[in-house]
Amino acid sequence: MKTIEIDDELYQYIASNTQSIGESASQILRRLLELEPVQGASAAVQTEVSQVEPVPVESKTEVKPEPVKESANVFNILNKEELAMQKGVVGRFLFILAAFHRTHKAQFKKVLEIKGRDRIYFAMSKEALLESGSSMNPKNITDSEYWVMTNSNTTRKKMMLHEVALILGYTEQQAETVRDYL
Repeated sequence: MKTIEIDDELYQYIASNTQSIGESASQILRRLLELEPVQGASAAVQTEVSQVEPVPVESKTEVKPEPVKESANVFNILNKEELAMQKGVVGRFLFILAAFHRTHKAQFKKVLEIKGRDRIYFAMSKEALLESGSSMNPKNITDSEYWVMTNSNTTRKKMMLHEVALILGYTEQQAETVRDYL
């Protein structure tokens, strides 16, 4: 196997063209370049090629939600293969939230507005979540100062992801796509 270095923009382009979970970087490039698939290539080689960590895209600060620009789009960094490797619904939930945070750091504080009837869903500390209700099971959103409650059912987590997408400026259709990743 050969190793190549590519810039962030190219990697994001390749990752954004993933069509199925488990599709390797080589398979994506072969499809995009209209090359024949390699016959007899080992799964280990294909997996190793695709194990590149997503690179965050810098976002621009916006005062109000506007349609998400291509350069600040969570779909550009959300690696479906890595998503599939997460442990359970909570793992995928945290992985998607971390991708939103990486893509929209300046606007991510808006998630603090998303609340339930009797409790908050997001907070800046574990303690703040614990104070708002019992059995919160707070988890830190990776590489951020934000915490999220995780003891809700899958339907509630999907609703939370949907609301996060909308509050960050994604369209209804994009929000539904993100929700369905869970």
